[in-house]
Amino acid sequence: MSLVIVGSLAFDTIETPETRKEKIIGGSCAYSALAASYFTDPKIVAVVGSDFPSDVIDLFQSRGVDTRGLTIEKGKTFHWEGRYGHDPNQRTTIKTELNVFQDFKPELLPDYRRADIVFLGNIDPDIQEDIRLQLVCPKLVAMDTINLWINIKRDALLKVLKDVDMFFANDEEVKMLAGENNLITAGRKLLELGPSHMIIKKGEHGALLLREDFIFGTLAFPCENVVDPTGAGDSFGGGFLGYLDKVQSFEKKHLRRAAVYGSVMASFTIEKFGIEGLKALTLEQIEQRYSEFNKLVSF
Repeated sequence: MSLVIVGSLAFDTIETPETRKEKIIGGSCAYSALAASYFTDPKIVAVVGSDFPSDVIDLFQSRGVDTRGLTIEKGKTFHWEGRYGHDPNQRTTIKTELNVFQDFKPELLPDYRRADIVFLGNIDPDIQEDIRLQLVCPKLVAMDTINLWINIKRDALLKVLKDVDMFFANDEEVKMLAGENNLITAGRKLLELGPSHMIIKKGEHGALLLREDFIFGTLAFPCENVVDPTGAGDSFGGGFLGYLDKVQSFEKKHLRRAAVYGSVMASFTIEKFGIEGLKALTLEQIEQRYSEFNKLVSF
């Protein structure tokens, strides 16, 4: 099969109680593509400015990421700045500079249109809808979102939601969009709006996979040193869909394993700043942590 990831490549400025990192590489597409690259050869669709480092593009290509869908425009790359408190689940956005991302309206390459799995990252739902309409008979279309789009483009988001197969969102976003306080009730309500699968990301408490006929939960790996939570959800999504693309199956057992592999990739991400935790992993490290997950939940 084949996996296409549509999202952002960005410079992130991250401030934590311990330190501050200026303009490190981030963006939903960066985390998702690198996480997926350990299972398959993903294709990316994104835009960057002329200030984006060429060595990062080289990194993607060295990991087997197809960058033909990456556009380089004159101007500056999308920049986001955020601050974390002592609770890594809580963050404050300080600054968002869209720059060249403001006019992002991608036209998919012919072979990208025929991808089996497409991941619509947490970008403007109008762009998500435009991408969805360009696809030719995909086997699975997944989308992610953030509370910004729920607040300012709810109707557009719901329009996309009714025509996708899988919806990734965190627990706060699920409750907000569904208008329900109970997480399971909220997830089931969103299933009625279109998607056949709900992936509810719960940060340090793991994730829930919800479908009409079954529910599955996975832990978050117990990391003792959480350095930077940015991109954990995107890494989860990339690992999840990358594994499904590898095994070419959407059976229940593979969906469960995909959720664990997603959690594995997220755990490596949060141990370092930006994409550093995903740059030089080995399959042995990934499988070792997967085995540790098995031990955590066996009884």
